[in-house]
Amino acid sequence: MAQSALAEQIAELPYRRAMRPIDLVHLAKQCLGDENLEYEILRLFDTTVQTYFGRLQQALTFDEFAMNLHSIKGAASGVGAFTVSNLAKGCETELQAGRPLNPERIADLGMAIEEVRTFISRMLSNEPA
Repeated sequence: MAQSALAEQIAELPYRRAMRPIDLVHLAKQCLGDENLEYEILRLFDTTVQTYFGRLQQALTFDEFAMNLHSIKGAASGVGAFTVSNLAKGCETELQAGRPLNPERIADLGMAIEEVRTFISRMLSNEPA
């Protein structure tokens, strides 16, 4: 009984950690099973997330923060990088509520992005010729 209550509490946590930084089943569905398209999407996402996170780190205005967080969230959701997407969504929600962005949350987002980029790099190194 206590275990099921604990399992329910864990299931309700907003930032559940995926087994891999990218949900490969989600990515395969998005690409209709086309493995070459998956690799191309991963290359594009790697560049995109690096660009928008760099812009986020340099952002000075509300609009700059909001646009970059929203772009990261959307791109991450599309490829199945749900941890990155959830972290960006949390930052975006805080920003929209009028609270200042916590530098720790941005650092957490940066670490999650680096984890995803490392995973992508490993996947691309195994890409069939």
